Amino acid sequence: MEFETLDVSFDGAVAHVALNRPDKLNAMNGTMFTEIGEAFRWLGDKDGVRAVILSANGKHFTAGLDLKESGAVLGANEGDPARVREKLRRHILHLQDCFSALEDCRVPVIAAIHGACLGGGIDLISACDMRIASADAWFAIQEINVAIVADVGTLQRAPYLLPQGILRELAMTGRKFGAEEASKYGFVNSIETDRAAAIEAATKMAREIATKSPLAVSGTKAVLNHSRDHSVRDGLDYVATWNSGQLLGEDLMKAATAALTRESVEFSELLKSDD
Repeated sequence: MEFETLDVSFDGAVAHVALNRPDKLNAMNGTMFTEIGEAFRWLGDKDGVRAVILSANGKHFTAGLDLKESGAVLGANEGDPARVREKLRRHILHLQDCFSALEDCRVPVIAAIHGACLGGGIDLISACDMRIASADAWFAIQEINVAIVADVGTLQRAPYLLPQGILRELAMTGRKFGAEEASKYGFVNSIETDRAAAIEAATKMAREIATKSPLAVSGTKAVLNHSRDHSVRDGLDYVATWNSGQLLGEDLMKAATAALTRESVEFSELLKSDD
């Protein structure tokens, strides 16, 4: 697939999606939203892809929603008010669905964030499985500053990534918070020196994941997502059903044999060292 607003590449089993409107600070227009959804649905179905890195080209990760385009959508209020509002609701649901594609993607998605990550950028990275930031990265739940309630995922997913009191402060003040603060709360997995180092760390993590059983990785992601949204009892029932269908696959036999071989070698080495 070819994209107008994204740069997609492959390195073995690792795919790399980069936001690619650097001249617009990667502001998210309608085309970018749609292409993000298309790209991650495509990659989730693509044989051989075991992890995806999400980054951005240019000076900043993203300035968030393209307010110029959004203003045109919000300003299109001619006609029957009920129909106008119903159309706006469908538009918001479409934007949500584009970002949910990252969460629904069969394989893990690792965000490598640099520079500014504002508004819709928080919605986007909240749908990722892991987040790695450069030292110069900074964030803001920007919607409150333009009189909007964040509506594409931040307020639904970030409560599982940030403490409630902190999230409410950030969402209601719109203040900036940097990589160090984000790391303190566990919002990002690690901080690297710059954009290149963040992408390198994400690549290292993605390659490590790619060495594991793809069925086990996709299953772990599915079970974690389900457990987040359901009770403990429902989560236990779900993983029992999942493993009853997947546990007896050939990946388990291969992994078990390899593990037993490693343990045998390690045990022999320990015996030698004791002697």
